[in-house]
Amino acid sequence: MVTVTATARLHFGFGNLSLAHERLYGGIGVSLAEPAVVVDAAQADDIVCSDERFERITRQAAALLDVEGAEVSVREQFDRHVGLGSGTQFALATLVAIAEAYDREVDPRAIAPDMGRGGRSGVGVATFERGGFVVDSGHPTERFTSDRPTDGTWSVPAVVSRHELPDDWRFVLVIPAARPGHNGPEEDRKMRDTVERADAGIADEVAGVLTRELLPAAAEGDARRFGNAAARIGRLNGAWYADEQGGVYRPPAGRFVEKLRECPVITGAGQSSWGPTVWGLTTRGRVDDAKTAAEMALGELQIDGEVRIGSPRNDGASVERAAFEFSDPR
Repeated sequence: MVTVTATARLHFGFGNLSLAHERLYGGIGVSLAEPAVVVDAAQADDIVCSDERFERITRQAAALLDVEGAEVSVREQFDRHVGLGSGTQFALATLVAIAEAYDREVDPRAIAPDMGRGGRSGVGVATFERGGFVVDSGHPTERFTSDRPTDGTWSVPAVVSRHELPDDWRFVLVIPAARPGHNGPEEDRKMRDTVERADAGIADEVAGVLTRELLPAAAEGDARRFGNAAARIGRLNGAWYADEQGGVYRPPAGRFVEKLRECPVITGAGQSSWGPTVWGLTTRGRVDDAKTAAEMALGELQIDGEVRIGSPRNDGASVERAAFEFSDPR
């Protein structure tokens, strides 16, 4: 039995969505220590999965590894399509768990495209590999087409910058009970529409914030500057997405962003990916007050949801093998 634990990530946005620039996309995000997906896998004669929602991915991973069967149990998971990257983490965790169960060597980055992962952002793959705060290279704009590329026809964008973040940082996560973020064919369509009319000038602003504010703050471990810069990049990305998500933030995320920005112990606030998850940055000594403020925001806005706390994770997914003890029959 092999156990793989992979964790959530926040996606602050992209470096560029305009066809007027040479590089497209360029994901920006950070790995969290929690919430997590935990997958157990063992050799088997057929495909056995504890959760039918994940059976397709289990079969796909087994086929790519060229093994006849696998028994997969999803011990722990977090919500899908809420902006925390559960799909990529589960897919890669399942792939690695089955490979390890069969003592097979596997490169998640190389196989991720065959599983439909890393086609735009490379953040999920990069955080699965090593954790940390990452910025990826994006793709050459000339490869963009109006149709979704076939799985396996792209390479996951390379990591151009990675920094470990301080252990005492904490991300307050507000996950309102709202409809799931865009995914699947709907997401593909909305991203195509966004790219085809994206303002090239916004990319220039994002580049300035990234290089002069966010990256230096990450390198120096400055929470205040990091939170504010990540929030600004999120707002700039929201200007690209406004027509597709109903504003700079997808309702009701914007209302929570405003509430968190008003809290004196939180620095920066924004929407992760398509939402509805909203993040705010604080520190270990202030996390209780920050969590209380986030819970009060849910009450004041009369919206159901939950508040979670995520620490930065500076390591990639973990792999553990079960230890078996055999008793003496005598």
